Amino acid sequence: METEEEAVPHESKRTGGAALPLLDYTAACCHGGAKMAVLAYSLGKREINQHFTIKNAKLISLAAVLLLLLFHTALRHYGGGDSCEWLLSKGRYLGENVWQPYGCMMHKYKSNDAITCLSEKRVVFAGDSRIRQLFYSFVKIIKPEMTEDGNKHEDIFFQDQKSSLNVDFLWYPEANNSMKDRVMSWTHEAAAKPDVVILGAATWSIKLHSGSSETLQQYRANLTAIAVHLDKLAEHAEIYWVLQDPVYEDTLSENRKMITNQQLDLYNQAATEVLNSSKYSGRSRVKLLAAARQAALETIVNSDDGLHLPEGTRNVGAMVLMNSLCNKLLRPIDGSCCQTISPPNLIQKLSACFFLGAVVVFVVLHALGCNRHRWHATPDVESLEEKKPTTAAAPLGPKAPFQALCRMGVIMLYFYLCDRADVFMKEQKFYTHSAFFIPLIYILVLGVFYSENTKEAKLLNREQTDEWKGWMQLVILIYHVSGASAFVPVYMHVRVLVAAYLFQTGYGHFSFFWLKGDFGLYRVCQVLFRLNFLVVVLCIVMDRPYQFYYFVPLVTFWFVLIYATMAIWPQILQKKTNSSGIWYFGILAKLLGLLLIICFFAFSKSLFMSVFSVWPVSKLFELNGSVHEWWFRWQLDRFAVIHGMVFAFIYLVLQKRQVLSEGKGEALFPAKISNLLLFSSVVSFITYSIWASSCKTKTECNEMHPYISVVQILAFILIRNIPGYARSVYSSFFSWFGKISLELFICQYHIWLAADTKGILVLIPGNPSLNILVSTFIFVCVAHEVSVITNDLAQVVIPKDNMALLKRLGAMGFVSLLVLMSQLLTPGT
Repeated sequence: METEEEAVPHESKRTGGAALPLLDYTAACCHGGAKMAVLAYSLGKREINQHFTIKNAKLISLAAVLLLLLFHTALRHYGGGDSCEWLLSKGRYLGENVWQPYGCMMHKYKSNDAITCLSEKRVVFAGDSRIRQLFYSFVKIIKPEMTEDGNKHEDIFFQDQKSSLNVDFLWYPEANNSMKDRVMSWTHEAAAKPDVVILGAATWSIKLHSGSSETLQQYRANLTAIAVHLDKLAEHAEIYWVLQDPVYEDTLSENRKMITNQQLDLYNQAATEVLNSSKYSGRSRVKLLAAARQAALETIVNSDDGLHLPEGTRNVGAMVLMNSLCNKLLRPIDGSCCQTISPPNLIQKLSACFFLGAVVVFVVLHALGCNRHRWHATPDVESLEEKKPTTAAAPLGPKAPFQALCRMGVIMLYFYLCDRADVFMKEQKFYTHSAFFIPLIYILVLGVFYSENTKEAKLLNREQTDEWKGWMQLVILIYHVSGASAFVPVYMHVRVLVAAYLFQTGYGHFSFFWLKGDFGLYRVCQVLFRLNFLVVVLCIVMDRPYQFYYFVPLVTFWFVLIYATMAIWPQILQKKTNSSGIWYFGILAKLLGLLLIICFFAFSKSLFMSVFSVWPVSKLFELNGSVHEWWFRWQLDRFAVIHGMVFAFIYLVLQKRQVLSEGKGEALFPAKISNLLLFSSVVSFITYSIWASSCKTKTECNEMHPYISVVQILAFILIRNIPGYARSVYSSFFSWFGKISLELFICQYHIWLAADTKGILVLIPGNPSLNILVSTFIFVCVAHEVSVITNDLAQVVIPKDNMALLKRLGAMGFVSLLVLMSQLLTPGT
């Protein structure tokens, strides 16, 4: 057995025998600590994965949805579920004069919308100088160039002759007999009766009478008398009483010092009691506008004189009024406040009957004991390769497709409740840098935590491409929910991610056809089904056109184009090029032909529009009656797919020629070339970010994007794959999300975002952070379940027998033609 002294090297003995043993001991401790850290890390992941499985997560999410349904139903029944009342009374500032009503979305009205809504109507503002301010802000929505040049203590009139719209301001600084007589006259004179009346007054009463209690009592009495006539007038008009905004007492002039916030609260309390007591038959006749006061509580310190509101706060009050008046008429998708829910159309009702029928069949088959074991393959939508079990699996039984349809029906019900029914709340987006970048840091930490060794170290191996799709999808989700499209640098970087998805589409499908040569009908139908199943169902259930889910039409179109390019004669595969190198020129000719077609359409917009506007093709590519959106989406990334195909071709040729070193731990190229490529890639990243940050407008950036996005994509691929250690690891966290990236992208439209992506779904009102955590958890579980259902149904709907497949395609084509014909013959379509 070796003693401590014998273990010390001779050199250390000559130096006193202390330094090196101490270093050895420290290194051993550090090495042991590292082992303990790795062990704890591994055990921690194992413990998490053991208890928090996807099955348990889905059960938890289902329970959460049921509890939330009960909560929101009770909240609306007992706590006041009227979004008009929310709009007028509750809310908060998001920042930069952006007002968020409680639980609903406020549409930002512009001149055309406002005139359309108020055409041939008379709107009257009656009150003091604060009401005059509100009048001007309201009129500026209709006519933005309107100036505040009227006399301060006189009536002001505005008219839009084209729409016969009249907006008047009547000077009534006190709630007295003069105001009562004016309101009473409107109830008797039908010709002069206004359609909308907005009133408010109190500060002059306080000022003229020094805030005496007698004046407050007189104010209450006068308002009680006025309220009788307001109630009668409200039978045929919209009536609003504006509660008094606060003042900033420190900057009030001497002759206004008696107008205190305490006095204003007393007058507001009196107005609220009087007008609420005037309700009868369970219906509120006069609406109290308190939202402007709530907004002013945060901004009155910026008032010039302490009494009148800053312009941004006045605009909040005017926009609240416009939403209250117009949302129920114009029904803007991003204006959920004050809107009634449209009843389901015939197709939506038929889809509900279809899913109910599936439930009935499933129950009958279950009662008859038709049970079979089943397995779930995990598909990659781009390559369609499946990881099948090593043992033979029993075929799906007759109950399996109906069970899948039942699960899909439950999920579609949740979609409908989230974004078509008046059950859950919605709020608008508001971009801040922290709302975008802080979640990015969170997911980066999680991605690093779940790092694993890859099964293979080839360039763009399966784990790595799943990881790539996963982190890109998470970034895009954060981009959407945070409203980051308002920030041009972020917008341009996300545009590169979308181009990278299309790049992978070209890379994956080209590689499949080049290596396997499977151009059969079964392969095509499988890909098209997996890409489009969820979107087709959503088009029916959510009553949206196919082009609304733009990414799916985009990747479907490019798959068909790639298939046509590779399948037309002569079909050139890798095994052909092995026998003769001349075939390389053939595949290059095909790629060149595809590039020329792309350029031909890209530089001839009129031809593009005419081709895709032809019925019935237009039904797939139109949005709001035009193919302009399809043109914008297509041309923005028009070269990304062919870039992916060319990259796949070059890579596979180099791989076949054994030019690349793809062993674990080996650099992809010789040292000098690897270092040069890595340096160039980093420089391109930095250069692109500088360029994206210098862009002034999205239009300016988008013109260059199709030509330079490939540089960023190639730079990422090289940085990720040149070092051998980088190719040997991947993030299982990102990879997991990458396997369901398509479902995540589509499902976000209605069960994470809201109002067709214009807003955010609110499951937990009053707590934005907790709400996003809960809604995200449910959203991810739903997306994963949809992926499983799609895979199950694909095995049933798309049979491998060509004759059976042709019959089903014929039946589907006939039904689709009938639907298109019925839409064509329906008036107004």
